[in-house]
Amino acid sequence: MTMYLKPYRQTRRRIPTRPQQQSSQVHVPMDVSKAGEDYLIEMIVPGLEPDQLEIEMIENTVAIEGEFPAADDEVNYLRQERPAGKFRRVVKLPKTLDVESAQADLKQGVLSLRIPVAEEALPRTIQVKAK
Repeated sequence: MTMYLKPYRQTRRRIPTRPQQQSSQVHVPMDVSKAGEDYLIEMIVPGLEPDQLEIEMIENTVAIEGEFPAADDEVNYLRQERPAGKFRRVVKLPKTLDVESAQADLKQGVLSLRIPVAEEALPRTIQVKAK
């Protein structure tokens, strides 16, 4: 898989005049691998139930989104590291996917999504005949 990195640009840093609000976007770690002719996406989503996740697939793009519930406001935390808020991860894979045959499982806080490559995207061999 090819990765493109944006070139580093140095920018001037502004001093905020008012407190900045934290973004509600949460980074969720994810692994993408290839197992035979299938792609395997594994994502760590602790504490979420299957109905709290939404998976959308179009051609060769997979989008996974969900939301971690916000912590209780009445608790006086000394340290809070658990994620809270919405997340959305989009992966573009090199081949067209067979959306109808995809399988998603959630076990012990790990989402496993197995997506086979579409039949028309698989390589074919053509037999040459002599005349």
